[in-house]
Amino acid sequence: MLVLEQGNRADWPQDAAHGPDAFASSRSLCSILLGDAMYGMDIRQVREILGPTQTWRVPLAPDFIGGLVHYRGEVLTTVNLRVLFGMPRLEHLSCVLVVEGVGTQYGLLVDQVREVVSVGSDSFEATPTTVHSGRRQLLAGAYKLRHGLLTELDAKNLDPMRLSAMFAASRTDVLAGTVPCAL
Repeated sequence: MLVLEQGNRADWPQDAAHGPDAFASSRSLCSILLGDAMYGMDIRQVREILGPTQTWRVPLAPDFIGGLVHYRGEVLTTVNLRVLFGMPRLEHLSCVLVVEGVGTQYGLLVDQVREVVSVGSDSFEATPTTVHSGRRQLLAGAYKLRHGLLTELDAKNLDPMRLSAMFAASRTDVLAGTVPCAL
């Protein structure tokens, strides 16, 4: 298990538009790899990185529910971000990022957890309206970095209970023929 520590700010990577003085107006995101794409989660919402961890499937749960994992005497529900974003499941164990939600904790299954990245508000771009509305709710926007784009995940909307409710509502609408498939 790895507990995140913010450490010395001089060691943190910097985005393209900022130098060392930009940290006063910046945010810190835990960077995550999912396939070839880099995502980020507000570091204040990340409790711990469990590393590659065995999960136990939940029968009859939506596909994006990655399973259950033991965490400090509790059982956490995990969300498989690959499945949620339409990517194939990994054959090997995924890393589990423990996230503090609204009144609950849950896990996110990701390919790899990278580093803490400092981003400035002037490198922020809103999530494009061309992203499907079901997926757009899962994103908080994107940041332009020196080495690419970092898309911020919305921890509130990635909560498994909230996702399940969104999935049930979109499935009902799809079955009724009122909207195309959402998630």
